[in-house]
Amino acid sequence: MTTANQIKLSIVVPFYNTAAYLPRCLDSLLSQTLPEIEIICVNDGSPDGCLNLLKQYEKANPEVVRIVNKDNGGLWAARWTGTDLARGEYVAYVDSDDYVATTFAEDLYQTAKTKDADIVICGFKRIEEETGNALSTELSEPRTPFVARQEPGRLIEINPAAWNKAFRRDLLMKMHRLENPPVILEDVTLSQLAYLASSKAICFTGAAPYNYIIRSGSMINSVTQAQVDSVKRALLEVAKYYELENVEDGFRESLDAAVFLHLGVSMSFRLSCNNDVDLKSEIKATTSYLDTNFPTWRDSPYINLNYALSHGPAFKKLFLSQLFYKAKLMRPFLAAYRFFLEHSGTDIKW
Repeated sequence: MTTANQIKLSIVVPFYNTAAYLPRCLDSLLSQTLPEIEIICVNDGSPDGCLNLLKQYEKANPEVVRIVNKDNGGLWAARWTGTDLARGEYVAYVDSDDYVATTFAEDLYQTAKTKDADIVICGFKRIEEETGNALSTELSEPRTPFVARQEPGRLIEINPAAWNKAFRRDLLMKMHRLENPPVILEDVTLSQLAYLASSKAICFTGAAPYNYIIRSGSMINSVTQAQVDSVKRALLEVAKYYELENVEDGFRESLDAAVFLHLGVSMSFRLSCNNDVDLKSEIKATTSYLDTNFPTWRDSPYINLNYALSHGPAFKKLFLSQLFYKAKLMRPFLAAYRFFLEHSGTDIKW
């Protein structure tokens, strides 16, 4: 029996309307090669029977599975509810419609311990739900560890998701928490605040044990104006905390570049999928927002040709998108990109 002080990794899994995927997710977590884990299942007021299924898993695996039942409050609140109850040295997050290889927990924990890391990142596969085919494999190659404050430019090429990472629990406990978390892109704000709090290594497992599921129609997904506004408010909160920490210029510039990537590029793309949105006006508003609050995006040391040529594909794509954005050609650029996605059957993230 694993006691509370022996738990190495806590895995927090929020559930909302994912009962159909719950068995696959939990079965994969219960098959982990690292025995000293706990699985904290947060039922976020799900109306579809998740709670009854979770109780069955808890009854069959009382030493590993813990259930938290709460009113619906969104992904940000659900993750923090589970995190506050976690007893592991490290905390990982898994989305309830995804699943993992048996080595997921061991890869993360052993890498973290070997490198004395604050944050450890594993690779992942984008899996097409209908066929089971891997559309892409990302972050699976070996990469050298680094410290965020020393090499902030490297933060930009890391996918912002929480679900392919483990965080030292002490790091999470000292992080700033948003007063007004966004209703989408929660991961972007969480990762940026984690980087801000980090003082030790960020490292990579060099393996891809996480399976991120792409369901039919999810390659093209639109957002609403209210959702975008919530993201903008949350990013201003993040910027405030960066200012309070008096971070170095290079570190703040990495935040500005990341905000341009996720708000100026990714969010503009998602807005372009909503026929009710005036994309020209939205891009104009976003540009004003970026110029006012994240101004170094225009002349970022991390978004230029020399940096792109020496730092790989992620920065080449970012540099290219900035060229189109500055030239006010974002709408045709996004239309061409959307056409490619719709007709190629791939799920390539910008």
